[in-house]
Amino acid sequence: MSSALSALDDRRFVLSLGCPDRPGIIARITSFIAEFGGSIVEAGYHSDVDSGWFFTRQAIKSSTVPFGLTELRERFAGVAAELGPETEWQLLDSGERRRAVLLVSKDGHCLHDLLGRAASGELPATIEAVIGNHPDLAGMTEAHGVKFHYVRFPKDPAERGPAFDEVRALVDAHDPHAVVLARFMQVLPPQLTEHWSGRAINIHHSFLPSFVGARPYHQAFARGVKLIGATCHYVTAELDAGPIIEQDVIRIDHADEVRDMVRQGRDIERVVLARGLRWHLEGRVVVHGRRTVVFN
Repeated sequence: MSSALSALDDRRFVLSLGCPDRPGIIARITSFIAEFGGSIVEAGYHSDVDSGWFFTRQAIKSSTVPFGLTELRERFAGVAAELGPETEWQLLDSGERRRAVLLVSKDGHCLHDLLGRAASGELPATIEAVIGNHPDLAGMTEAHGVKFHYVRFPKDPAERGPAFDEVRALVDAHDPHAVVLARFMQVLPPQLTEHWSGRAINIHHSFLPSFVGARPYHQAFARGVKLIGATCHYVTAELDAGPIIEQDVIRIDHADEVRDMVRQGRDIERVVLARGLRWHLEGRVVVHGRRTVVFN
């Protein structure tokens, strides 16, 4: 089989949906897909008892759909209306390359990891640009053939409005599916968190909700914790409190100093951010209020 045919065979139309739970939702969705001969190759379901909501992710083999994604969306809009006015849904094409823009400061471990994953084809996205509030990571970025933009931030937080405006313009020029704060040590203003809602993703070097804000490893060391972790979450106006996509931890002991915790923590930050970003790009994350359902 040629690579072109193989790529076509692997292509999926991915439906992610959340709505108030009631009988018949699965039957209605699957019967809709069956009506045009669609083949479901992956399916996930979750009924949340506390909220009374139902969530699903369906991957349909695109070669079994006799029309394009635009028409599929138009047809499914009718089904979504039947399920109720609160229904939230999206349909993605896995064959469409996703776009990401990364925001960075001085720490380069997450940036280097994502650049490498993108270059090897492991990350389902093209990194369109990297924007830094320090110039330190320009060389690493440009070595991967990616454009680096340096935006100078004044020391006084009250004077940073124009800098954030410049960052917004640089990001929006690429219309990215994800805006990744890859250890970007600046707090986004509320107007940006709103503008990039559902697309801005942060990696926090702590197992949230513990140790929010700056220097979490120092906070953890002071408390004598035995587990440190990292959290990938969507960015909201409330600092480090957005819906969580992925978390993981690593064990430490009394002999570890702050520098040891930082070194070990960087390893887990890379993995957690890469997982969370991949799941977001693949339409595996459904956000409902402050919580997420992740079909991983």
